[in-house]
Amino acid sequence: MTPEAITSMMAEAIRITLLVSAPMLLVGLIVGLAISVFSAVTQIQEMTLTFVPKIVMVFLALLFTLPWMIEKLTSYTVHLFSSIPMLVR
Repeated sequence: MTPEAITSMMAEAIRITLLVSAPMLLVGLIVGLAISVFSAVTQIQEMTLTFVPKIVMVFLALLFTLPWMIEKLTSYTVHLFSSIPMLVR
């Protein structure tokens, strides 16, 4: 197993991790920004106003993107397991 193979595997793992987590992070960012603007405009400083909508929207994003996430992770895992015989040499 060469160092190039290891770095390639780790780079692909990091890329898949960022790709899979991006939908939830982007939804949380957009909803948090919208709630912050709403809170600043109306001067409502309620703590539950920031958490509950974010949790609900991130959960909905997870629910809608879960099949795509499972497909990406499954294909990466199959590719990783199928490349084991070539890496052991």
